[in-house]
Parts: sequence; structure tokens; C-alpha cells
Amino acid sequence: MSQFKGSQIITKNEEDTATLRKMALLAQQIPRWLNSIKLSSSITATQLRKCFPRAGKTLLPGFFAQPQLSSDDCFLRSGFKTYRTSSVWNSSQSTNSSGQEINCAQNTLLPSVNEPSQKSQKIPSFDSELSLEGLDDLPPLSPLQPISEEEAIQIIADPPLPPSSFTLRDYVDHSETLKKLVLLGVDLSKIEKHPDAANLLLRLDFEKDIKQILLFLKDLGIEDNQLGTFLTKNYAIFSEDLENLKTRVAYLLSKNFSKVDIAQMVRNAPFLLSFSVERLDNRLGFFQKELELSVKKTRDLVIRLPRLLTGSLEPVKENMKVYRLELGFKRNEIQHMITKIPKMLTANKRKVTETFDYVHNVMCVPHHIIVKFPQVFNSRLFKVKERHLFLAYLGRAQYDPAKPNYISLDKLVSVPDEIFCEEMAKASVQDFEKFLKTL
Repeated sequence: MSQFKGSQIITKNEEDTATLRKMALLAQQIPRWLNSIKLSSSITATQLRKCFPRAGKTLLPGFFAQPQLSSDDCFLRSGFKTYRTSSVWNSSQSTNSSGQEINCAQNTLLPSVNEPSQKSQKIPSFDSELSLEGLDDLPPLSPLQPISEEEAIQIIADPPLPPSSFTLRDYVDHSETLKKLVLLGVDLSKIEKHPDAANLLLRLDFEKDIKQILLFLKDLGIEDNQLGTFLTKNYAIFSEDLENLKTRVAYLLSKNFSKVDIAQMVRNAPFLLSFSVERLDNRLGFFQKELELSVKKTRDLVIRLPRLLTGSLEPVKENMKVYRLELGFKRNEIQHMITKIPKMLTANKRKVTETFDYVHNVMCVPHHIIVKFPQVFNSRLFKVKERHLFLAYLGRAQYDPAKPNYISLDKLVSVPDEIFCEEMAKASVQDFEKFLKTL
């Protein structure tokens, strides 16, 4: 009976020893698992706040978060407790040799279970009470630190700025200056045709370089809805010094140009303020001397056509020769015509000669009548031909004011078809349209 009981004790001890060895092998894997968790579960302060909103339950800077234990981990912990309980019970019931073997296995295989090692790294518990203020001192994440796929998907990166482009559209989203210019009505598609102008706008700062020019133009009299058109044509004004612009305005004021006149001139000739005072003075002197005009008439001339101050002088000189030498007008007649129609100074030479040839040689209108109605040079020649031929067809082509049924050249080229047919041709518009089909 004692032998049977002894064999049962031996068999039971052997089973306990095998169980302890299995538990020891399993326990060897726990430190490796914990180390891998500590290396792969680095989280930021923001993530800690999201995951653990309770105050006083967080980690200090520089630590890694300990992951929540799974059901398997809970099983392992309960297994350790069971193992400790069973090992103590078995030690009291086993022989001395078996007890020594069990204690040896406990001391060598599971040091982290029985007694925490001094060299082992302590992992802070989630339940330890730490201050949230420490999270604000966390160092910034390194750009070389690996991130998860979920974090990578949430990153929104701006498109890179192209190093070069054929259009300013690629830079509008990156340039505050271009955005505000577009809001003002500036047509960037026209400016980008000039690479130097496009590069200029990209280098400018709206507050430092552009704002003061805009305020100057508004003080000058340029309205908000006119700024876009003006800047589209004269974008180079941003490269001008503000003091120089004020000096040119002051010069025009000294020549008895009113502020309203200057604003009108700048709107019609956007490049006017880009010319120096010396050039403006030379231009005014040229027209006054060449056309033999008075100061007042010269001023009125450039107010009505300010492009005379900014455009080339070659067409003006050429037209003056045409009127005087080819068309046979006298100097005083030229003065009278250009003061009434300033565009005659910059008109196309071929158009001027063809119009004069038809009016003078075909319609038989003398010089002195043409001088009284120079509007004929500012009209379309085909329109003059159509109406003259219709009047001649009706026998009413009479342009001499001393004779009955006189037809004024001014009305001939300026009134609409309805008035022309009713008052001059004494016919219906339908008859005029049928006649035009025969031409």
C-alpha cells in the first residue's frame, strides 16, 4: 500500500516537472514579445490623448506605450499565478530532490516572474498617475521615423511648385500677389505672353510693391472696375518708383491739366505715366511747334488723344506730309481738321489716301468742304461708296451747300440707314437693301 502511494507521488511529480518545463519555455518568449511591442508601439502625445482621455493616466516623454493585453496575455498571467500556487503546493508534497529541481527551474527559467531583475527595463503602467502637461514637452517627430499606412493616407501634401512654366496659372495657387491681381480683374493670360512681365509679378510682394501703386492710381481717379484693364496693359508700372510717378503727375498739373483730365488721359493711354518728365515735355513741344497750335489747343489735342504722347512720332510726321504734299491741304486747313478729328494724325496712310481720292475725285467734293467735314476720313470707305451710289442712282447725289437738295458729308457717313433713307434718299430701307444686292 505504501509502495502504491509512493509510485503515485513519483508519477505526479514527473507530471508536475513536465508541466513546469512547458511553462518555462513559454515564459522565455514573453520578454521577446514585450520588447517587440515596445519598439513598434511608439505613439505621439495626440494619440495618447485620443486613446486615454483621463487626466493623470498617461506616460512621460520618451516612453513607449504598453499595449493592452489580449485574452491570451490574460491567460498567461493567470497561468503564472496558477503555476506559482501549484509549485508551492507541490513543493510541500514532494521529496527533497524534487523540490530542489522545481526551485532550480523557477530560479533559472523565470526570473522575471519570481523576482524582478534590476537590469531589466521597467515599462510604465497605464494605471500609473502621470501629468498631462508632460506631453507638451514631447520632441517633434523625426521625418525619417516610419509611419503606418493609415497615417500616410491621411497626409495631405500640396502640389510642388513647378520650376518653370508657360502659364501663370500654375503659380496662382502659390502666389498671394497673383490671387489678388486676379480679383482686381487683371488678365494674366495676356501678361504671361511677356516672360519678363510674368517673372516680375512673381517676384513682387503685394503689400510692399503693389498696394502703394494701387492707392496712388485710386487717388488719381482710376475707378476700381478700371484697375484690371489698366494693369493688364501697363503691368510695368509696378517697376516704377512711386516718387517718379508723383513727379510726372505734378508736371502735368503745372501745365494746367486738371486732375480729371489727367485721369482721363491715363485711362485712355495707360503707359502715359511710364514716360519721364523730359519726354512728356518734348512731346508737347513737338505738337505745338509742328502743328503751330496754341498752348490751349495743344492741351486739348492731347487730352482727346493722349496716345500722341506715348506712341511713335513717325506716323504723325508721315501723315503731315501726306495731307500737305499729296492731298494738297494748306497748313491752316490741316490744323482745323486735326483739332476736330485728332485720329487723323495717326490714321493709316493708305486709308486716308483712298478715302480722299474717292470723295474728291469721284464724288467731286472740293477741299474746302472736306475741311469742314473731316469726319469722312474717320469712316469706312465702303459705307461712303454704298450710300453715294444709291444717291446717284436716285439722282440726289448733290454735295454743294449752295445748291438745292444739299447732302451733308457729316450726315452721309454718321447717321443710321433708317434716317439716311428717310431724310436724304427719300426711299425705304427695303429699296436700299435691294439696291445693295445689285452691287
